[in-house]
Amino acid sequence: MFDPINRREIPDEWVLRSEIQKNILKKGIETGKLVLLPDGRVLKRGFTTGTTAAAAAKAAVLSTKKSIGKVSVMTPSEIRVELSVESSNGVGTACKDAGDHEFDVTDGIKITAHATLREEGITIKAGRGIGWFEDGRPAINPSPMESIKRAVREALDEICEHGAEVLIEVENGETLAKKTLNPEYGVSGGISILGTTGFVEPWNEHLEEMVKSLIERSSKVALTTGRRGAEFARQMLRGYEVVVIGSRFEIIESVSKKANDLILCGLPALILKWGNPDILESTGFKTVKEMVINEPDHKAIDLSIEVMKNRYPYLQILLFNFDGNILRDTR
Repeated sequence: MFDPINRREIPDEWVLRSEIQKNILKKGIETGKLVLLPDGRVLKRGFTTGTTAAAAAKAAVLSTKKSIGKVSVMTPSEIRVELSVESSNGVGTACKDAGDHEFDVTDGIKITAHATLREEGITIKAGRGIGWFEDGRPAINPSPMESIKRAVREALDEICEHGAEVLIEVENGETLAKKTLNPEYGVSGGISILGTTGFVEPWNEHLEEMVKSLIERSSKVALTTGRRGAEFARQMLRGYEVVVIGSRFEIIESVSKKANDLILCGLPALILKWGNPDILESTGFKTVKEMVINEPDHKAIDLSIEVMKNRYPYLQILLFNFDGNILRDTR
């Protein structure tokens, strides 16, 4: 069996330990909905804010003609999923389902889209509850933006229309944003619409167990903080088992004795802030991303890496720039 989200073949011994019927398990894994653990247990993936917003937007456009209760949208992983929605008179709402992710503060939030038909073209606007960068850009990442536009285009084709303006809002987004890392990334006023795959990984207490099991199959392991970093790592680190750990840096200590070759890699912000929480102090920059873009040779970057290397001398640290090129490599 092949997991299309993690892009990993599922070990046969994991499959044999599962009590779920093999055809059901296979379908669940191949459609991105299920994650199989080493002991045979199964966890459910959820949907990102991007996928949820795409569903709300599609429902809003469709409801300019008729009310509907479900829509299907294509995720950035090119896997089509179906979500429940509420819709009428050009307004569509979808609730975010985080699956078996224990720490997702956006689980259950309502994302609402307001659609107005136009003669041609598609315009997506960020409304209440969605954050903004300091340069005035809405915090809707490129991948989910494409998913939203694609969902709107599908809806327009279905109702034989040619254009729409869609305003997306997040209920209580301003309050929820304070519980996220948005302030660290220079985003204020609401949450971000995110999702490079369209799915939310079921990160919980089982993550460390899975990492250890994968290390037993490969002594060369790359731990990465996010999906984009994982994509860069898979392209660059041939022969390494790439595992997304988010901000669970404590895993490094627990797996260090098992891996002969251990790399921590990913985009710089989260890793550098973990190395030195006060990295921005006296730099004049408001976010790590701003510093990396404007002054990639800043001494604060190297000082943070030095702190991490002193703490974990055996750990190779590989930071990717936002275009996939290497920012730092301690090898």
